[in-house]
Order: sequence, then structure tokens, then C-alpha cells
Amino acid sequence: MARAPRVLCRARGFPAVAGRRPKVLILGSLPGAASIRLGQYYGHPQNKFWELLGAALGEDLRSLSYARRLARLKKRGVALWDVIAEADRPGSLDSAIRDEAHNGILGLVRRTGVRAVFVNGAKAQSALRRCAPEVRAVRLPSSSPANASVPWAAKVRAWRRIRRYL
Repeated sequence: MARAPRVLCRARGFPAVAGRRPKVLILGSLPGAASIRLGQYYGHPQNKFWELLGAALGEDLRSLSYARRLARLKKRGVALWDVIAEADRPGSLDSAIRDEAHNGILGLVRRTGVRAVFVNGAKAQSALRRCAPEVRAVRLPSSSPANASVPWAAKVRAWRRIRRYL
């Protein structure tokens, strides 16, 4: 029996979340299907982004509404965006991303004067190197549930590096 071809869906990300003078920029790759359906960064309940960032900031972000989470980030000087603006991707795995178009990361960094850029995982890092190689970024262990090989305590230690720049 012949397999049906995989249908590629064009996934589109969200606008940047940035207050007036962010000190830190955290870049993901591209929102997954659950996040896109919800219209929220890191909307999938199994993604640990809000817990990891909350640990870095010393706050319980997960318990807040999405709007309040974003307001807290802005108040604390944290900007959030994705390197990839849109791409073909069936499902939510970064490894399935094809034909990507990038956001204007360099422009945002220059406009805001952020002190530090962090990338959430390997795909965000490799995409950033392609679209804005002059932007230096610290790679954090991915918050994705697919990244189960790194122990929780090690992830938290790595994400706490964000504190130094706030």
C-alpha cells in the first residue's frame, strides 16, 4: 500500500514581545502547532519554557495568564521572539522545518540595544547563524519536551545565566 505524501503546512510565527528598553532577548525557532493554535509563545503545556524562565527570574510565570506573563517579561526587561518568521513544517518538530524565512533579528537588536541574546535550543541557534551571524548568542538547553536528555537541574542552572543581564 502506497503511503500518502506528507502535507507541508506553512507555519507563521508571532510578533516580537518587547518593552521599551529590553536588556535580554530570548529567541526560539518557530512556534509549534499547539502554540500557533493558541496564539501564544510556548503554549503547549508540556513545554517547560515558562517554568525555566520563571526559575531564572525568580517568579512563578506558569500560574499567570498569558497576558500577564508577557507584561512581566516586559517589566523585567526580557524580550521574546523567534528567529524563523515562517516555514513549511508538518507538525511541531524543529527537524521538520523547511524553506524558512527569517525575522529581522539584527534590526531588533540594534533598535533596542539589548545586552544579551539567548537562543532556546539548537535550531534557533543554527537559524540565527544563517540570518544574522553578527549577533552573538548564548545557547540554552531547549525547553521542548523533546529535549529530555538534559536533567532538569542542569536546564535551570543554564537558564539562570539570564539573571546576570537584568
